[in-house]
Amino acid sequence: MRVLLFGILTIAAATTARADDAALRKQVVGVWTLVSVVYEDQATKERSPVLGEKPRGSQIATADGRWLALVTAESRPIPKTDEQRAQALRSMISYSGRYRVENGRVITKVDIAWNEAWVGGEQVRFIRFEGDRLFIESPPMPHPNVNDKVVKVIVIWDREK
Repeated sequence: MRVLLFGILTIAAATTARADDAALRKQVVGVWTLVSVVYEDQATKERSPVLGEKPRGSQIATADGRWLALVTAESRPIPKTDEQRAQALRSMISYSGRYRVENGRVITKVDIAWNEAWVGGEQVRFIRFEGDRLFIESPPMPHPNVNDKVVKVIVIWDREK
């Protein structure tokens, strides 16, 4: 009897998770405007707006499964030297690929990125919504824009109207 009850509960939980994921996938489709990007240092839990208080960015999630995100730091100068071009690369994040929604996460199989190390891999992000505001958090990971320090990236987007 316990095995049967466990099986029924497992099937019910899986069905609910699939329904929740389908609703999240429908909700994530659209064009999003960046509100903020914060890195949370996993050693100290200190949060910092590493791309400035007013970074710029867009994110697009299509109904057929394409994900594109581009974020740049505030007040980026036009680069004129090799060092300035290198800094411009360090002051942005961009990647694209096919995405799926599983267990409350968006998982993007990256096919192009500002950081070649991400190409061919998957970027996993936890998502939640408050009205037309999308909250995305990465799991803790070494990040190339902060000398591979382990951070959690917390990004907030508003749906374009």
